[in-house]
Amino acid sequence: MAEQTYTISELSREFGITTRTIRYYEEKALIHPRRQGQTRLYSNADRVRIKLILRGKRIGMTLEESVSVIDLYDPNNNNATQLQALVTTVQERRAALLQQKADIDDTLSSLGEVEQLCSRALQENPLVTDSPDS
Repeated sequence: MAEQTYTISELSREFGITTRTIRYYEEKALIHPRRQGQTRLYSNADRVRIKLILRGKRIGMTLEESVSVIDLYDPNNNNATQLQALVTTVQERRAALLQQKADIDDTLSSLGEVEQLCSRALQENPLVTDSPDS
């Protein structure tokens, strides 16, 4: 029985990505379609790699991080190394996002303070105008 193959258009539609993105993954040697004339035929393994790359992207992983974890897959072992690498990457990403969130919260708080100070100053001195001639 022949292995199922997919065209670039089929994968593009399935994953909601452009054919250019798929060709980019091919250029980076992340997937390896075979050619049948002008047509690229992607294997199920190529399809799965694209799916995993996109899943990594959805959780904020870089392409390099995703590929690094994907490449650790070893069907002959229990994949503990791959899973530990993924856990570490997820923990690092989560920590970075929590720090960004804290930074945003601090910035929002500072903006609120400045807004209150400016509003109070305007209420206490309504003669302040925008015109430098006044």
